[in-house]
This record gives sequence, structure tokens and C-alpha cells, in this order.
Amino acid sequence: MRRRPLLAAALAAALTAGALVPADAASAADTLLSQGKTATASSVESAAFPASNAVDGNAGTRWSSAFTDPQWLQVDLGAGATVTSVTLDWETAYATSFSIATSADGNSWTTRYGTTSGTDGRQTVTVNGTGRYVRLTTTARATQYGVSLTEFQVYGTGGGTTTPTIPPGAVRVAEFLADCPFTHRLPDDPIVFPNLPGASHLHSFFGSEVTNASTTVNDLINANSNCNPSIDKSSYWIPTLYQDNVPVEPVTGVFYYLGEGVSDALIAQTRPLPLGLRIVAGNAKATGPADNTIARWSCLHHGEVNPLSDFVNCPAGSMLESYLDFPHCWDGKNLDSADHRSHMAYPVNNACPASHPVVVPKLRQVMRYPVNGDPSRLRLASGGGYTMHGDFFNAWPVDEMARRVDDCIRIIVKCGVDGRP
Repeated sequence: MRRRPLLAAALAAALTAGALVPADAASAADTLLSQGKTATASSVESAAFPASNAVDGNAGTRWSSAFTDPQWLQVDLGAGATVTSVTLDWETAYATSFSIATSADGNSWTTRYGTTSGTDGRQTVTVNGTGRYVRLTTTARATQYGVSLTEFQVYGTGGGTTTPTIPPGAVRVAEFLADCPFTHRLPDDPIVFPNLPGASHLHSFFGSEVTNASTTVNDLINANSNCNPSIDKSSYWIPTLYQDNVPVEPVTGVFYYLGEGVSDALIAQTRPLPLGLRIVAGNAKATGPADNTIARWSCLHHGEVNPLSDFVNCPAGSMLESYLDFPHCWDGKNLDSADHRSHMAYPVNNACPASHPVVVPKLRQVMRYPVNGDPSRLRLASGGGYTMHGDFFNAWPVDEMARRVDDCIRIIVKCGVDGRP
């Protein structure tokens, strides 16, 4: 939609809690704590208006929500802080009713300010409280659009960039995971062939129980998932494997979220995967092993069998394994692209390319099939073993993804399915 013009500042005459202060007062007395910090939101209007725009110090960018109530925007100050005021630079699409709360852990919140007579423009409100996280929650919109802020500025003392405490005995591997069994098969692909049922080769789906050709992120959020943890509402899918032309499903589908492939300094800057991000890995159109250097096939507990990009001959009693690493350098703007690849890239020399500067967790897909022996009996719905590919549609709750990135990836700690060391 067309960008709505910004209006001049307007101040509310009275607020139900807290006090309105001159816009310059906070900056004169306190320190701006929020700029450049990690911001997350309940939704975005589109990938062009992410939560990070509200804390980038640029009045020419903005965060905009979906066109529903309620919505929230929060910022992680990096450490505990004493918060004294918050400045809101509303665009025309503002909230008439909203509150501001603080939290020490991002879970338990204390309301510090609230109003039912909000106005558009720039306003600064007194917010006396402490916490590492500050959240704006809007409950009534002034327009038919979502709510939109050019800047969300938190003032006070403290905050900073602190490293969470590493638990004693923690395994120093940047990882959390989801174990998502097979759910169903369909000749659908909501990324490559959206709204075209039956247009794809047969796929095996994992995680969300409702994925089909028309699936949206809202469908995933509101549906059941068979993942452990069930809080992961994402959908994962791969081409169906056949042995002797009979479909065979993996005994397990494990999806690892990793901090690797870039320097430790960049791992510490890893950003959460944005809600609704779509990623495709592998090459479904490969004509031979040389066309695909990403997918790997191996044999469980049989390292003497060299991994290949095509099927391998596994000894009796073992299982065939498939490994696939997804790209984890994001362009920071797009949740998808026309070719479903250009918005993502793989690191080069332990760094993300300038065109894709945002490091996100690397997704590693591991499948184990109850088959072994002659690989000529095997094929994928997309062709030979070298056509192995994977699709990912992110529907992790925003807060939960951010917590796991903070507590597992950035500090290089191995976490379980609960996101804890």
C-alpha cells in the first residue's frame, strides 16, 4: 500500500496514567537506551516495515503492524535499566488506546503507563519503572490501518549490551532444536506454487498439521503442530522418498537451529528469524550430483560410508540419513523473493555478504529413513537423491524465537527442545 504521510506533532491534554512531558525533556535529562537494540513485534504490515525500523534512529523508516487489534512492539535494552520516559513518534495510523510495560525477563510484565485518549504525532510520556524489556501494547486503532511508529525511544539509565550468564557445565555449541515427525503428504508447495493445489511433486510435511498449497503464516500460527516443542508452529517439507516405488517416511525429522558458519563475533550478533520468513535449500531441478553441493546422504552409525550428494549403499541394520543446511544470511528486508532464494545467502569466509548482512540461525534438516541396501531401489518425488531439497515456513512465536537466539545462539550454548541448556 502507499505510504501514509506523517503528521505534525500533537500532544494529548490528559493521560490516564503517567504524565505527558515536553519532547525535549527526556533527551535532556536521560540517556536514549533503545536505539539500535533488538526490537520484536506481534506482526508487521509487510517485510518493508519491520520492528527494527522503530529503533533505528531514522525518521524516514517505520514499523507498521497488521490491520487488527491488539498489537505490541517491544525492545530489549540489553540489560536491566531504570526507565524514566518513552517517546512515541506516531505516524497517521496511531493508537487511541495503549499501554507501556516493563519486564525483567520478557515474560512477566508490569504496566507503567496507560491511556484511552492517545493522539498521533510525537509524544513523550513518563514511565517510572525498571526492567530489561519495554513493551508498547495497543488495543484500539484510530484508523482502519494497523498502528505505525517511526520511532520508539526509551530513556533512562542502565541497559547496555550484556551477555547472559552461561550455566555451569553448559556445552559450548550454539544450538536449539525442534523434533517434528511426519504429518501428511500432498502434491503442494505453498512457497513455490502458492494457491495451486496439485501443482508440485509429492511432498512430505512435518510440524504444522494443516500445510497445503494455500497456507499463510496466520494459518500456521492458529493450527496445531506435532513438533516437540509444540510452540513451534512452523512448517517443514521435503520431496517424498520412494523405495521400490512405495513411499517411505523418515522415522524422525529433526530441525537444528545453529550458530555456525560465521565468526564468533557475528554469532553474537545473530538476529531472530523473522515471523513468516520462507527459505528453500537444495536443488529440486538438479540433473546430477554436480548440480547440488548442499544435500548430503550418509548412513547412521556407519562413518566408513563416505557421504555423497546422491543416495549411498548403507549396510544391513543401518538407516539412510539426509542432511541439508539452509542459508542463514538474510537481506534484512524480504520474507521471500521471486525465485524464493535471492533474499537469502550462504556465508563466505565466515561472514555474510554485504548484500545479505543479517545473520540468522542456520537451519539444519536431518532425516533418518528406515531403508538400507541397494540405492538403485530409491528415488525422490523430485528425481535422484541429488534433488533433495527442503522448504521452511517460519511460524515460531516472535518472543520465543528471540529468547532462544539470546539464550542459546548468541552466547554459544547447546539447548534442548525447551530452549534451555
